[in-house]
Amino acid sequence: MVDALATRQPVRLVADPSRVITRLFVPGHDIPGGREGRVSEVIDRILALGDGEVVDTLAAILDRFGGRHRDLTETFRHHAGRIGIRLDPSMELSEARLLVLGATFTHECAVEAAALCNPSVVPHPDQSGVLPGSLRFVMSVRQIGEGHISSVGFRTGVIDHHGAVAIEPPGPFTEPGTTRAAALDAGMLGQPAPGADGNTEAANWVMARLGEHFTVDELDSRLVELQAQHDTRRNVAATVRRLRDLAARTYTARFPATSRLDERVLHPAIAAESNGIEDARFVRFTDDDGRVTHYATYTAFSGSAINLQLIATDDFCTFAVSPLLGAAAANKGMALFPRRVGGRFAALTRHDGATNAIAFSDNLRYWPSAVPLACPTATWEAIQVGNCGPPIETDAGWLVLTHGVGPMRSYAIGAWLLDLDDPTRVIGHLRTPLLAPRPDEQDGYVPNVVYSCGSLVHDGTLLMPYGIGDAAIGIATVVLADLLDAILVGDAVEVGHPSAQVAADDGSRGGIS
Repeated sequence: MVDALATRQPVRLVADPSRVITRLFVPGHDIPGGREGRVSEVIDRILALGDGEVVDTLAAILDRFGGRHRDLTETFRHHAGRIGIRLDPSMELSEARLLVLGATFTHECAVEAAALCNPSVVPHPDQSGVLPGSLRFVMSVRQIGEGHISSVGFRTGVIDHHGAVAIEPPGPFTEPGTTRAAALDAGMLGQPAPGADGNTEAANWVMARLGEHFTVDELDSRLVELQAQHDTRRNVAATVRRLRDLAARTYTARFPATSRLDERVLHPAIAAESNGIEDARFVRFTDDDGRVTHYATYTAFSGSAINLQLIATDDFCTFAVSPLLGAAAANKGMALFPRRVGGRFAALTRHDGATNAIAFSDNLRYWPSAVPLACPTATWEAIQVGNCGPPIETDAGWLVLTHGVGPMRSYAIGAWLLDLDDPTRVIGHLRTPLLAPRPDEQDGYVPNVVYSCGSLVHDGTLLMPYGIGDAAIGIATVVLADLLDAILVGDAVEVGHPSAQVAADDGSRGGIS
């Protein structure tokens, strides 16, 4: 069993219900058919409190919650400002009453009370103070919290030259950051809609009146002009809806430089991801000019639809978020290569929902098509095959960790090797899992699952964090040379090689088409 190649580290991360963020709370706002006037009634009650009761109430609130949040009074002040539009402009409130008003319209939201899973990992941009032979890393985690809402959190850790791993305890606070609309890109919004069949006249008319980069307000002005032509142009209503949707999916999230990386949370900020930000796959991308950017692809879930989104960050302090478009970005589980291949961006996709494919593009945000990757498939991956994060470049080829789904909907992690120059060619494939759920990993929020969204190699060791039952996170390490030997020599099937028939006779389904 190839699982013997993986060494499970004595590290396990579990959900912490005390990690909470503050959010604006509008009572009754989320109840369908709720009657009007509840907010105003609550405001009137706060205004009617005596001065002494206001002071005592504020002191009790700060005593109970002040240690759980950074700058809590500033949050109260901000939320009071959001509600204050309902007040008489001539009314003057004391500082204490203003803060109690803000606290009344604030609530805590647990971001990881239910589960912690599906990590990815990249080298930390700051390696200062790390011992020789060791590497500090950033691990993104999928946090599942209140309402089954997923968000992206972070942990930091160190792997030493022996392959031992330590995860640093996170800081005392949890922060969602500040989100704002971002500049829009004509190269993204100008791409044809799926199934447009070349009928892009309305969109082209809008783009022709905007520059390469423009604001949401500038786009909206052009769309108002387009709506006035609904009787002279085709697809006006559909074009307006699509462009506004894409604009809404473009934003930035910023965190204070004084906050710790492991305190930052990318929490749903737009309608497209209102029910979750799922399975971010981070990669340290080096462009041809040497510039390094950390990208991540993730699944935005609205509750009824999924969309792929792209995160870009230079410092893990400011995150630029934008849509991923095109037929190859039509499903979950996209993972970017860490550099261009043949001068083009490359990505693994599961655009058909069931199998691995590879896509190339000159535009990082638009992926028009994908090519299926042919590889024999065994019983443990008979239902579905996808990636477990971005490919890792080795001298032997692109190492791709995969997830396979088999009987009893059990998820296991496998490994493929792609040709460095032509990654459409699979040159090796493990016939048995690299990592499969052990008895103590069988139970969880979703049973029988081990799953990763990204790994890295340090000093000959593959560091592979993985989700356990969609409930917790474990860490496994693998000697890279042993894994490559197993793929290329001892336990691999080269596609197109006569030994592929042996694999088929031993339980596989043959090639993927």
